[in-house]
Amino acid sequence: MATDAAEAIVFFDGVCNLCNGAVQFILKREKNPQLKFAALQGETFRARAQHLLAAIPDSIIFLEAGILYTESDAVLRISRHLRQPWRAMGFMGYAIPRFLRNPLYRFIARNRYRWFGKKEACYVPTPALRARFLE
Repeated sequence: MATDAAEAIVFFDGVCNLCNGAVQFILKREKNPQLKFAALQGETFRARAQHLLAAIPDSIIFLEAGILYTESDAVLRISRHLRQPWRAMGFMGYAIPRFLRNPLYRFIARNRYRWFGKKEACYVPTPALRARFLE
């Protein structure tokens, strides 16, 4: 299954409360509602992005224009799709070097279940949002 070059997909851990909260945050603050969402546990991730990675990622990743962004780069790229001030804050995030951003990101990712909990099943979107979720 090929990915449309213009398509932007946020892949998230469907059972992680922090990741589900991040999806809700994005949905409420998107500048132009165009992002698609899919759980890392789903078929869409396996078909469109898993082959691009050596291992299944530990949390949110972002596929945009055929390029896969991981860790803090994913978060900063996603922020480009948000309204202000989140968009500007994302651009400012690039002032922090990746070698400092990513260890903090990985620390949070490793502890997310302990700090924020876990769901028994993946997020189920409302009927109004269903078209934006791939699976």
